[in-house]
Amino acid sequence: MTIPAQFEAKTIEEKWYAYWMEHNYFHSEPDHRTPYTIVIPPPNVTGVLHMGHMLNNTIQDVLIRRARLKGFNACWVPGTDHASIATEAKVVAKLKSEGINKNDLTREEFLKHAWDWTDKYGGVILEQLKKLGASCDWDRTKFTMDPDMSASVIRSFVDLYNKGLIYRGYRMVNWDPEAKTTLSDEEVIYEEQQGKLYFIKYQIEGGSDFLTIATTRPETILGDTAICINPNDERYANLKGKRAIVPIAGRSIPIIEDEYVDVEFGTGCLKVTPAHDVNDKALGDKHQLEIIDIFNEDATLNSYGLHYQGKDRFVVREEISKELEAMGAIAKIEIHPNKVGTSERTKAVIEPRLSDQWFLKMDDLVKPAIKSVLESDDIKLYPKRFENTYRHWLENIRDWNISRQLWWGQQIPAYYYGDGKEDFVVAETKEAALELAKAKNANITAETLRQDPDALDTWFSSWLWPMAVFGGIMEPENQDFKYYYPTNDLVTGPDILFFWVARMIIAGYEYAGEKPFTNVYLTGLVRDKQRRKMSKSLGNSPDPLDLIDKFGADGVRVGLLLSASAGNDILFDEDLCGQGKAFTHKIWNAFRLVKGWEVDQNLPQPEASAKAVEWFNAKLQQTLLEIEDHFEKYRISDALMAIYKLTWDDFCSWFLEMIKPGYQQPIDAQTFAGAIEALENVMRLLHPFMPFLTEEIWQHIADRTPKDALIVNYWPETKPFDAQLIADFDFAAEVISGIRAIRKDKNISFRDAIDLKIINHEKASGQFDLLVAKMGNVTAIDYVTEQVSGALSFRVKANEYFIPVTGSVDVSAEIAKLTEELNYTKGFLKSVQGKLSNERFVSGAPANVIEMERKKEADALSKIATIEQSLASLQ
Repeated sequence: MTIPAQFEAKTIEEKWYAYWMEHNYFHSEPDHRTPYTIVIPPPNVTGVLHMGHMLNNTIQDVLIRRARLKGFNACWVPGTDHASIATEAKVVAKLKSEGINKNDLTREEFLKHAWDWTDKYGGVILEQLKKLGASCDWDRTKFTMDPDMSASVIRSFVDLYNKGLIYRGYRMVNWDPEAKTTLSDEEVIYEEQQGKLYFIKYQIEGGSDFLTIATTRPETILGDTAICINPNDERYANLKGKRAIVPIAGRSIPIIEDEYVDVEFGTGCLKVTPAHDVNDKALGDKHQLEIIDIFNEDATLNSYGLHYQGKDRFVVREEISKELEAMGAIAKIEIHPNKVGTSERTKAVIEPRLSDQWFLKMDDLVKPAIKSVLESDDIKLYPKRFENTYRHWLENIRDWNISRQLWWGQQIPAYYYGDGKEDFVVAETKEAALELAKAKNANITAETLRQDPDALDTWFSSWLWPMAVFGGIMEPENQDFKYYYPTNDLVTGPDILFFWVARMIIAGYEYAGEKPFTNVYLTGLVRDKQRRKMSKSLGNSPDPLDLIDKFGADGVRVGLLLSASAGNDILFDEDLCGQGKAFTHKIWNAFRLVKGWEVDQNLPQPEASAKAVEWFNAKLQQTLLEIEDHFEKYRISDALMAIYKLTWDDFCSWFLEMIKPGYQQPIDAQTFAGAIEALENVMRLLHPFMPFLTEEIWQHIADRTPKDALIVNYWPETKPFDAQLIADFDFAAEVISGIRAIRKDKNISFRDAIDLKIINHEKASGQFDLLVAKMGNVTAIDYVTEQVSGALSFRVKANEYFIPVTGSVDVSAEIAKLTEELNYTKGFLKSVQGKLSNERFVSGAPANVIEMERKKEADALSKIATIEQSLASLQ
């Protein structure tokens, strides 16, 4: 095969992804091997790829490709989430643009539009993931609204209801007036906003006195049914048992007493609006107050809003404050910062609202999930610090509101047969519901049964994801479920640690009796250089496909992962992808260099080359141990950096230079074989991170059959290695760098051979002397006991190196240079000794810090002695 001069990323990516798909490398079936399973955090079905997806799925692909190379039966299940609120909002908006009102459609008609939308846009993001190189088992792709997935959700609901864990209750809920549905507490995001505090005067009934109440929501006075004072507040003792008049509404309401009132907030008087505040509702229940709901479902005012009927709540807030001011009922208005609940999906300001909803009791369900993460360590979070967040959420959990006033989603399997709130049955099918209902009333027919119109919360579907994708709810004894479950690793963001991760753990123990996964890797958020979260609205998020087109998929993957330590936010910069692209080209050029060498089968292997091969194999093994440790601790970024250094520094910069034959000279077969083996091992390590480049190089190295493709090859095996060999090379590398520095500084051409004299104070091994000679173009290396007069010199630790030169040497310049270095080292020594003479420092610092400072002192003293000897030889 001809090797192109340039690495053409787009062509190569398309070629090898098609090849992998053609040979079914991504697909998994149960067999004799140990399974390694990942389930994708399902993105919204109508979503498109963003930088968070790029990071998350790159990490998953690294883990799955490495598992494949390590001999596991790797299975990565992809899929999408139906995203009730987001998808329904998009469909409603599309219909509106076509002049169609959702309310004019039947449920069936609307769902047809929703499925048409899903069929058109759904799965786009999965196709985009292929551009990234994601090696998912596409044959196993799931959608949370697939028939078998929906059946799992319905069965789960019925099971939990029959266990007494699901109930219907009239509660204060979070209402999203834009999506026109209730939300769970976890879907409400509290944002600090600059608001106003209105001090409103209420007239005391039967007199001319007023009391003043502070509120941030003056529009809700139309729903007031009481005023509450603290019974211990002497300021209002004269109001006990009296009534007040609600401004504008003109209604008379009682003044009640309760110690709940904070005498320090506002005026110490509280307006009670039971329909629009959860704490007011509790007061209302306690004191048996009337409940007046003033809002429609879209947060416009209803008939209780009087002349404000039909107007939006925020419009009314401005208008009613002006009306109150005009009638003298506003005492004052102050600027008041407060936290406002907003919908996580639509960003609309949440309204507390009383409503009949379905709830799941969480008190007992949550116990195994707490134990598995916080007590038994069966499930590990990376990084560990997120355990505190997990603990706080689960130990303060409330019942889960699982019903949504939407049509897109699994319809709640409750069937009503009468007019009472309790006249319903719960069953998986209408036929089964009819049998249950007939047992209560023999006259009931299928036509009289009415299914609850609400849909289930999307998270109630996705909490079953690791089980349902393998049929574990409907057929818990099936082969796939018993083989692949529990899964191994979950990669997701900390923002859904409670929404999804904790709930999957709860569901796993409830339905399978065991954990759904063992490790949870929590990625950080991708932010821009100004630390802003990337978003379309800010315009600071690049199009991932544009990045892939510009830098190549491998370059983007490397750029993202180099800065992606677990749980820490990623400050994304396109320059990182540029670094990844440069790395790609560095490797490609190194490969072309090796393949461009002419091999002579009759040449003996030079001793220096043999030593270089021996050293690189040891270095590979040392790095492999480091990589394994990083993966074990889910330090994916650190693992890549270790491979990056091995590839760029050790393989490209040192190893290839050490074995490179002379200009237009052949290389011996033994060294070439060692170079190819080293290159193949580097490709194996790099493959999970840079799959396209490595497969291209792998296939160019030799003729491969499909079963020999890199994607299904093997991960390098760990073997014993000589650590001293590596340490000796590191010393020799410093010597080579010293020679090169003198050549550059003194303008001595590399073509000019030199001699090297060494005073070996360090008793350093000479096993790399041949490499020093080759890479420094040194004719002879001699070990001496005295300094060489008139020679150029440098030091590596305590060792002194001398390069005798012909011609005149600027002795005064050398003396000046050494004197400057001597003064600097003495200054450094003084600062170190200052620390060590400080009793507070010595008594308070850790032992390893003290030891490090003492080593600095010893090294400085040794260096000073060596410099002074060098100066003496020149003077």
